[in-house]
Amino acid sequence: MQRADPKGDDPAALARDLRAILILALAPAIGLGIGRFAFALLLPDMRASLGWSYAEAGLMNTLNALGYLLGALGAASTARRLGEFRSVWTGSLLCVAGLALSALSGNFAVLGAARLLAGFGAALAFVAGGALTAGMAQRHPAQAAFLRSLFYAGPGLGIALSGLITPVLLDRLGPGTWWLAWAVLAALSGVFAMVLPLARHTTGHRPLPAAAPAKVAAGAMAPMLSSYFAFGAGYIAYMTFMIAYVRDSGGGPLLQAAFWTLIGCGAMASPWLWSGIIQRHHGGRAVAILTGLTGLGAVLPLASPSAPALFASALLFGSAFFAVVASTTAFVQRNFSRAAWPAGIALMTISFGLGQTLGPVATGAVTDWSGGLSAGLWLSAALLAAAMALAAGQRDLARG
Repeated sequence: MQRADPKGDDPAALARDLRAILILALAPAIGLGIGRFAFALLLPDMRASLGWSYAEAGLMNTLNALGYLLGALGAASTARRLGEFRSVWTGSLLCVAGLALSALSGNFAVLGAARLLAGFGAALAFVAGGALTAGMAQRHPAQAAFLRSLFYAGPGLGIALSGLITPVLLDRLGPGTWWLAWAVLAALSGVFAMVLPLARHTTGHRPLPAAAPAKVAAGAMAPMLSSYFAFGAGYIAYMTFMIAYVRDSGGGPLLQAAFWTLIGCGAMASPWLWSGIIQRHHGGRAVAILTGLTGLGAVLPLASPSAPALFASALLFGSAFFAVVASTTAFVQRNFSRAAWPAGIALMTISFGLGQTLGPVATGAVTDWSGGLSAGLWLSAALLAAAMALAAGQRDLARG
C-alpha cells in the first residue's frame, strides 16, 4: 500500500482536491443520476405510448446495465491507455450521446442501443473517476472517507434535477412527450460535460503504469463480490419501478417529483451522514451496514404507500445506496496498491454490473407474472437483505 502524502493536510491542497472532486462528481451525475435513473421517471409514459410490458421496460435498464458491464470490463485498460481523466471525459460524452439518441426514435432497437451506449460511457467515467478521487483522498487521510463520498454523491445531483424537471414537464406537455424530456435531459447533461475539463489540471491526464492484476484477489473477495452482485440486482429494481409504483398508488406529478428529488437530496447528503461509518468499519462491515439501511428504505413504501412513508423511503434509500458504492471503493483502496485501483474498482463494478444487468428484467418478469409491482419490489428487498448478509462475512485481504 502507498503511504499518504505527507503534505496532505495543506489547506490549499485540500481545497484544490475538493474542487476537483466536486467537478468530477458531475460525471456520475450524467452517467448514473440522469443516464440510468431518469429512465424510471419516463418509464410510465414510454410504456403507455410504446405498448411495452414491464419485462420489456425492465429490459431497457438491463441493456443500460449491460453497457455498464461492458464498459467496466474495459475501464482499467482504457484508463491506462488514455489516462484517467480522459476516460472520465470520453465516457461522459458517450453518455450524452446516448441520451440524445433516446430522444430521436421510439423504435425499441434504437432505444436499446441508446441505453447500451449510455451505460458503457457511464462505466468508463465512473471507474476512472473513482480511481482519481481515491488518489486525491489518499493525500488527506483525515478527510479521505468524506472526499470519496463526495464523488459518489454526484448522482444525487442528476437524480434531484431530473426529479424536479421531468414529472412536471411530462404533465405540462401531455402523454407521449417522453422524447422531449429526453432531449431536455441530454441538453442538461451536455452542460455538465462541458464543465468537466476544469478538473483536468488538478487530476492530470497521463496514462497510468500497468496495473497489478486485481483478479488474483478475486477468491479472497468472494463475499464482497457476491454481496455487490446481489446489491446490484436489488437496488436497481427500486430505481427502475418505484415511480411506476408511486403513480399506481395514486401519486400525481408533484408527489412523483418530490419523491424522486428527495432520493437525489438524500444521495447528496450521504457524505455528511455515512462517511464516518466508512472510515471506522473495515472488511465488509461498512458495506453490510449501509446495504441494510438501503434495504430498510426499499421496504418502507411496501409497508405503506402513504406520502410520509414514501418520503422517508426516498431519503433513507437515497442517502445509503451510493454510500454502499463509496464503501466498496474504500475497501479497494485499503487492499490494493495505487496502480491497481482502476483494476480493483473495475472488478467490483463488473460484479455489480452483472447484478444490475439481471435485476430489472427479472423484476419486470415477476411483476408481469404476479400482476402487480409489489411482488417485484419485495424481491428487490430480499436481494438487498442477502447482500447485507454476504458483505458481513468479508474481511480485509492480506497485504503482501
